Amino acid sequence: MPDVKIIDRYLALALLIAAGGPLLTAYISQYGFGYEPCVLCVYQRIPYGVVIALGLLALFVKNPEIRRLIPLFAGLAFLIGSGIALYHVGVEQLWWKSAAPCGASGGAVTNTQDFLAALQKKPEKSCGDIDWTLFGVSMATYNVGVSLALAIASFCAWRRLRDEV
Repeated sequence: MPDVKIIDRYLALALLIAAGGPLLTAYISQYGFGYEPCVLCVYQRIPYGVVIALGLLALFVKNPEIRRLIPLFAGLAFLIGSGIALYHVGVEQLWWKSAAPCGASGGAVTNTQDFLAALQKKPEKSCGDIDWTLFGVSMATYNVGVSLALAIASFCAWRRLRDEV
């Protein structure tokens, strides 16, 4: 088991790397390789942003009581991210329909101007479309495992810090 002082010392760096890596990967796939994210893909990025904020907070907070709570909140954020990713996998695999506006065209077309405006807009990407796979596994499916593993690691760090009084 890692020493509590090591966990506390490198907490901010670990959170920044753990959340920044997957988020950076998502942005590289979007802007570097042209994979357009759907609404659920964008929702999956939010927990990583929250953990980055927690990592930055860990850089500046010196109060040990507050520092002990940071991995707990990071674990909860990662767990929520895993749930969002699992929901996205269900939409991709047609286990259920998405409640998110995946591929929705927006409002109703009631006149010619609305119709022409709708033709000019780029349609939203469907959440059921899978642009990229590795060994037949989509990015959302990988995100389920990554987020869940990071949640478990965060909860373990929180437990070690909590037990060391």
